[in-house]
Amino acid sequence: MACIQCPNIVDKLEKTSKSAVAKQLWAIIIPFDTGPYKWQGKTYKKEEVWSFDKCGYAFMGEQDSFYFRSLSDISDPNFLNRVPIVLDFAIGNQSCVEAQNSNAYLCQPNTLCTNNTDGGSGGYLCSCENGFEGNPYLSSGCTDIDECKDPNLNDCDGNATCTNTPGNFTCSCNHHFFGDGRSDGSGCTPQASQISAIKLSLVIISILDRAITLSRLPHKNEWCIGQSRPISAEELKKATNNYAEDRILGSGGYGVVYKGILLDQRIVAIKKSKVMDANQVEQFINELLIVSQVNHRNVVKLLGCCFESEVPELVYEYIPNDTIFEHIHKPLSWLTLEHRLRIAVEAASALSNLHSAASIPIIHRDVKSVNILLDANYVAKMADFGASRLVPLDQTQVTTLVQGTLGYLDPEYFHTSQLNEKSDVYSFGVVVAELLTGKKPICLERSQKERNLATYFLVSMKENRLYQILEPRVLKEGTLEQLQAIGELVKRCLCVKSEERPAMKEVVVELERLRKYRKDPWVNQQSHEESESLLNDEAATDIYAFSIGPSTGDIFGQYSFGSNMTIPLSESFY
Repeated sequence: MACIQCPNIVDKLEKTSKSAVAKQLWAIIIPFDTGPYKWQGKTYKKEEVWSFDKCGYAFMGEQDSFYFRSLSDISDPNFLNRVPIVLDFAIGNQSCVEAQNSNAYLCQPNTLCTNNTDGGSGGYLCSCENGFEGNPYLSSGCTDIDECKDPNLNDCDGNATCTNTPGNFTCSCNHHFFGDGRSDGSGCTPQASQISAIKLSLVIISILDRAITLSRLPHKNEWCIGQSRPISAEELKKATNNYAEDRILGSGGYGVVYKGILLDQRIVAIKKSKVMDANQVEQFINELLIVSQVNHRNVVKLLGCCFESEVPELVYEYIPNDTIFEHIHKPLSWLTLEHRLRIAVEAASALSNLHSAASIPIIHRDVKSVNILLDANYVAKMADFGASRLVPLDQTQVTTLVQGTLGYLDPEYFHTSQLNEKSDVYSFGVVVAELLTGKKPICLERSQKERNLATYFLVSMKENRLYQILEPRVLKEGTLEQLQAIGELVKRCLCVKSEERPAMKEVVVELERLRKYRKDPWVNQQSHEESESLLNDEAATDIYAFSIGPSTGDIFGQYSFGSNMTIPLSESFY
C-alpha cells in the first residue's frame, strides 16, 4: 500500500528532489491469513511537498510487483497494468462438510466446494462445476455453458448432431450413420444400407465365386439354404430385446452372442460381429458357407442369417448345457467313463461327417473341448466353424496361415502350414486325453514335463504309467484292457507325422468298439488285482490330487468369436 501525491503536481515534483518524493511513499503490508481488515488513509504534512499541494492518493498492489522507478511512474497511463491486485481468500474457518451442515454455507447450485489448504485457519472456496460458468457465490451465479454453440467446446463428428445438456453435451450420428458420434471415438460411419452394404456384397460375391469353383454350391442368390432362412434385422432386434446386456451369452475379440426368442417362439443364439471389417466378414461368410452344407445331429444347426443390419449376423439353435470343457474341469465332475466315451464318439462322428460326407471336404481347424457343446439331452454338438476350411475335391491339403489354439494345435501343421484332415485328428486326440485325465491341454501351473498334455500323455504311455495320470473315476469304472486300448488310440491320434494318424472314420469305429467294454464280474482275477493295486497306490501317494478349477481363458464355445489364434511361425508352440 503506498501514498503518492496527485498527478496534477508532476511538474512541481520534477523540481523537487527524488529523495524528497520517495519520503512521501509509505508501504503497508496486509498480513496473509488476516481477518476483517479496515484501512483509513491520512495525509501528513511534509515540508518538501505540503508547501505547494495538499493532494495525495493511494492504491493496492501485489507486494513483489511494484517498484518505484521515477516520477514518471505517477503519470504513466499503463501504471495500473503494471501493478496487479491478487486476492487470496477463503470463506470462514469451517470445512466444506461443516459449512454444508450449517446455515452459513455460501456455495450456490451447480458449484463445487473445496477445502482451503493455504495458511492454517481453514475455510473453504466455491467454484462452478464443469460445464458451468459464473460467480459461484451469487444465487444462480453458475449458468450452463452451451458447448454446441462453439465447435471448439465439443468433439462431435462432422456427421453428428450436438445436443446441449446441463453441464455437458451429447453427440448423436445423423440419419443413415452409426457410431458414438465423437471425433475422438468411433465417429459416424455410413450404415450398412449404404457403403457397408456395398462392401459386404462384394465380399460375399468374392467368397461365393471362390466356393462355386470348388464344387456344386447353390446359386449365389440362394446361399442361405437348407433349414436356414433370411431373418430381418427388426426381428432379431425384438428377439434380443434390442440386444440387451442381460441377453449376452458370451463375447470375444470379434463380437457378441445373444440369446434371443424368434417370432415363432424358438430360442436361438444370435452371433453378431462387433465391427464391419473385411477380414471378419470373410470369416463370417466362410462359417455360413460351411455350416450351410452340413446336416448332422452332432453339429450345431444354422437356423438363419441377416445382412440387413450394420454388421452380419448368424442365428444358431440354442445349446443350453455349456461346453464339455466346463463339465470336464469342474470340481467333482458328474461325467462317468460311459459319458466321456459317448461324447467322444459323437464328436468324432461329427468330424468324420465333415471330412467324408460333406459335398466338399471340410477341415474344422479348431477342434477343442470349448467348441463341443451339450444340448438339453447332453448330446454333443460340434460348433464354431469360423476358422474352418473347404478342401477342393482334387486336393488332400491346403496351405494356410497357421491358426488354432495352443495345446490342441497339430505340430506338423504348425511347422509346415500344410492343413489336412489329420490336423483335426490330432486336435481330437488331445480332447480325448482331456476327457480321460481331467487335465487341461496347457497349464503353466504344472511342472515342465506335465505342462503340455499331449506330450505328457505320450511320455506316460511310453513309460507304461498311463494309469497314474487318468481321472480317478475313469480308472475305477474302466477295465485295464479297455483303458489301455483307449490310450493306444489316443497315442495314434497324437503321432507327430500326419500319415501315421488314423482317419476319423477309423477313430469312430474304434471308439464304438471300446464303449462295449464292461467291468463285469467275470473279468479275470489278474486285472482285478491290478486295479485294486492301482487304487491302493492312489490312496497312498495321492497321485491324483490336482487343481481342476475353472479356466482363466475366454471360454464361450459356440458363443465365442475370439477362441482361436493366428500364430507366427517364428514362435514355439511347445
